[in-house]
Amino acid sequence: MDESNKYQFELAFKVRDYECDLQGVVNNSVYQNYLEHTRHEFLNAVGLNFAGLFNQGIVAVVARADIQYKYPLKSGDEFVCRLNVEKEGIKYLFHQSIYRLPDEKLCIKAIITTVTTKDGKLRVFKELDNAFLNVK
Repeated sequence: MDESNKYQFELAFKVRDYECDLQGVVNNSVYQNYLEHTRHEFLNAVGLNFAGLFNQGIVAVVARADIQYKYPLKSGDEFVCRLNVEKEGIKYLFHQSIYRLPDEKLCIKAIITTVTTKDGKLRVFKELDNAFLNVK
């Protein structure tokens, strides 16, 4: 089932051999790399840059990762990582899913909670709110 219209952003990937473990499936830790890369590309797509934010003193960090592993990816599989973001207080919740292509098999469902700090203190930044929450 194609659910791509339910997401604000998506990024396509292909599994590389070295990302797989002895069982021939993507190692569980590699999925976090896919999720993180998608979030960084999302930032670029909305006019922000992770390194640029850091250079301004805005430090974005993962506070929590809740990942449900549904179905394994294997070497050579093509897939898409999709995301939505919502704000909850001082946190941004990235709802991310990974679907194998072309059959749209759900492989990962995750909620990545992030916060931003400046000078070591939790802060909310209007530029992030405006960029994240105005994406359709």
